[in-house]
Amino acid sequence: MNKKDMKKVVLAYSGGLDTSVIVHWLKKNYGVEVLCFSGDMGQEENLSALENRAYAAGASKLIVEDLRSDFAKNYIMPSMQLHALYEGQYDLATALTRPLIAERLVDFAKKEKADTIVHGCTGKGNDQVRFETTIHALDASLNIFAPVREWELNTREKEVEYAKENKIPINVDKKKIYSIDRSLWGIAVECGVLEDPWNEPTDDTYITVKKLEDAPGSPEYIEITFENGVPIKLNDKKYELVDLIKELNKIAGLHGVGRVDMIENRLIGVKSREVYEMPAATVLIKAHKDLESLVFDREMMHYKEVLSIKFAEVVYYGLWFTSLRESIVAFNNASQKYVTGTVRMKLYKGNATIVGRKSEYSLYKNELVTYADGDIFDQTLSKGFLDLWSLPYKVAGQVRKNK
Repeated sequence: MNKKDMKKVVLAYSGGLDTSVIVHWLKKNYGVEVLCFSGDMGQEENLSALENRAYAAGASKLIVEDLRSDFAKNYIMPSMQLHALYEGQYDLATALTRPLIAERLVDFAKKEKADTIVHGCTGKGNDQVRFETTIHALDASLNIFAPVREWELNTREKEVEYAKENKIPINVDKKKIYSIDRSLWGIAVECGVLEDPWNEPTDDTYITVKKLEDAPGSPEYIEITFENGVPIKLNDKKYELVDLIKELNKIAGLHGVGRVDMIENRLIGVKSREVYEMPAATVLIKAHKDLESLVFDREMMHYKEVLSIKFAEVVYYGLWFTSLRESIVAFNNASQKYVTGTVRMKLYKGNATIVGRKSEYSLYKNELVTYADGDIFDQTLSKGFLDLWSLPYKVAGQVRKNK
């Protein structure tokens, strides 16, 4: 980017290797004032260490905004209720944080009269798409700059060297070179030995989820109560949403639940090997989906399966601020009216197994299902139903046979 286009910039600052180096690199090469913005998404970062790192690198300002409640209510909940798992496995923990952070970056840039928003995403990744699509959608007048796509520090090892040469405190070294992104909804780990898809993840890649060998030798039963699709109780104790998710992360993680190792198709066109930890997400998505199976009719259940796939793609592709995402969420919100009840689960050695469910809106009627006394299902009606149901296929069979 031309130096004349930048005077004051706002950096999406995570406190990690890339963004810490970017602060110093921008001041050295562009001579601009760098304002840092961090969102507290439940990553449990040491805020004093974050501040030390940002100011040591040369930032003139650091703002850390607590976004946990907004994130849980307006981003995690619709994703959880739609059972959104990209390619059937990834709970979108990182992807969900990006539109919220980008929105706040735009607000911060306007407030500080900054001309440019800077991010630390690579040219190979998905996050560049999520940040830039959101920024363009909210304020097309802002410049966007991604140093990692242009600078000479083209390996993480070179970034580590740069940080050490310029006395920037960082939390990685050449031996533990992982890129880690953490939020309330999960953790993503990549790079290092994980870049070879044949390598088994080493012990130092485990953060919140216990290895199965170290998980307790006996199961733990939990009960999750939902009201209109939102979890409000854990084991009959009421929690605020953020606290409930945090508690489930601890309990499920202790039992080795929620670890995913997958080969993922990035939006940019390359495959990547990702290791995710998502204990609370695994439990809540599974419990919520099971409760819906109790209170939804068949067509609603089947249609939501289609929306789940599409919503996961919309989030993954950075299309949060679009009419399609808004429309899917509006439909989902309407669908949650009767999703109230309790689900009982057994956690054991990496498994979260549904063992019971109940709801005042249950469509499960024992008198229609049972083969014992009390059965009220009129089986004689099935003959006529089957005659009509199979009629098109009977006609097709006859025509083809005659031909």
